Amino acid sequence: MSSQNILVWFRNDLRSHDCETLYRASQEAKQTGANVFPLYCFDPAHFKETAFGFAKTGAFRTKFLIESVAALRDSLRSLNSDLIVRFGNPDQVLPELAQQLEVSSIYYHAEVTTEEKNLEKKLRAILKTQKISFKSFWGSTLIHRDDLPCKIENLPELFTHFRKQVEANLTVRKPFSTPERLPALPENIDIGEIPNFNQLGVCEPEPCDRAVLQFKGGEAEAFQRLKHYFWDSDRLQVYKETRNGMLYADDSSKFSPWLSLGCLSPRYVYEQVQAYEGDRVANDSTYWLIFELLWRDYFRFVAAKHGDKLFYRSGLRQLDLPWKQDWKRFEIWQAGNTGYPLVDANMRELAATGFMSNRGRQNVASFLTKNLGIDWRMGAEWFESLLIDYDPCSNWGNWNYTAGIGNDGRDFRFFNINKQANDYDPQGKYVKHWLPELAEIPAGKVHQPWQLLPVEQKRFNVRLGVDYPNPIVDLFASAKAIERLMKS
Repeated sequence: MSSQNILVWFRNDLRSHDCETLYRASQEAKQTGANVFPLYCFDPAHFKETAFGFAKTGAFRTKFLIESVAALRDSLRSLNSDLIVRFGNPDQVLPELAQQLEVSSIYYHAEVTTEEKNLEKKLRAILKTQKISFKSFWGSTLIHRDDLPCKIENLPELFTHFRKQVEANLTVRKPFSTPERLPALPENIDIGEIPNFNQLGVCEPEPCDRAVLQFKGGEAEAFQRLKHYFWDSDRLQVYKETRNGMLYADDSSKFSPWLSLGCLSPRYVYEQVQAYEGDRVANDSTYWLIFELLWRDYFRFVAAKHGDKLFYRSGLRQLDLPWKQDWKRFEIWQAGNTGYPLVDANMRELAATGFMSNRGRQNVASFLTKNLGIDWRMGAEWFESLLIDYDPCSNWGNWNYTAGIGNDGRDFRFFNINKQANDYDPQGKYVKHWLPELAEIPAGKVHQPWQLLPVEQKRFNVRLGVDYPNPIVDLFASAKAIERLMKS
């Protein structure tokens, strides 16, 4: 084998389109005749427990990951190659495989959060002793880090300032093309099998017939979802108006699971938005989808700037607030039994499907922190465990934001759950979908069932405190109490 062989280490970039590591390796192979060895390593550390004892990668994301790795293998096979799969510690697997395959270079996409960066640092030190080049590329954001209007250390602390700076001279690089053909792997290579749920120590999730969208991992599925949302159903033109909807599959794009694992490139999404604007319409909705991609970028750059602070109890603002670790109330929140239908419906959707709308996430996070005063990190870890679209930068950045310790200058941002419910689920269709015990209650009463008289409970076939719980706290009194506590 050639001494110029290249190992392409896939991480959260499970695609063949706009994949710089694969593109550069294929170009190098054309020039030198080198072999290209694509690798995905299932890291046992990802299947351990979080600090609060939750499964670090829960059933829904495990399923999506397995599907995405299998889809990447199919994509590489269509390019005449294959995907080598291993289950083990990457700092052991990569050096051993590199020696076995006589690799001179390893290409990978860089990450920004602590665990991933520590792994990169450890690998760099090991591979240096083996005289193997360990080359990083940037491929996770819409805006390349080198095209930012400022250095990472000077990143604005408010998103609005960041957005205005970026939009003043928006530079989005063209996506890298998919290689037409890759060198075939030598016949004696053990490509390995993709581990199953049992091997990963995860129980396979039960199918949920209430889920309005069945997420399936992989690049082809990502393309199909985008095609459906943009071109077939023509929903992009109303994205801004419908994006806060919680019930229907096409209320929002729902690209986030594929973006989180890199099955879908944000630059490809941008390219498709531009095509849509040229072919159909350019309006506030097409702009707003790019606006949301910039939020995603911002959280990643915030993580790159602040490092570990994102995960500290005191958050990015280093505020020492008296958070409680009240497990009894936390478990009531987890189970969707708070007595506030909007909160409960969202928490039950999350538990059953691994997904929740952005509007829902804001409300349940606000309730946990601003009404229950519970340690925001417990909520962040629960989301980490369950969310199919978990991304450490966006998840922990958003929880910092909602808890009032992140990139938001307001000291106590409180979501009025009652108003939110009336604004975003006025007919109660969403809460009735996930809380069937409230199905017979009229829309005007379903969001505040605690106001039902005994005769109404009988008429609407619901017993408060039996079929559905009474509120765990008074909404406004609890928020005022928590605010006083936080400011004391």
